[in-house]
Amino acid sequence: MRAKEVREMSLEKAEETLEDAREAFFKLRFQFATGQLPDTSKLRTARREIARIATVVREMERAQEVSK
Repeated sequence: MRAKEVREMSLEKAEETLEDAREAFFKLRFQFATGQLPDTSKLRTARREIARIATVVREMERAQEVSK
């Protein structure tokens, strides 16, 4: 998911997407630990997606704080 796509979402939807991404990363880590993950590059991709979404969510939160 691109940052542009996340910026087009509402704050609540972006936070929900972040939680979903974290849950998916947890499942990938579990698969990796049990030896069931054939493509380990998915871990790196998932981590970067979480960071990207979290950054945009924080930007949205700060924008709301400034506007108050």
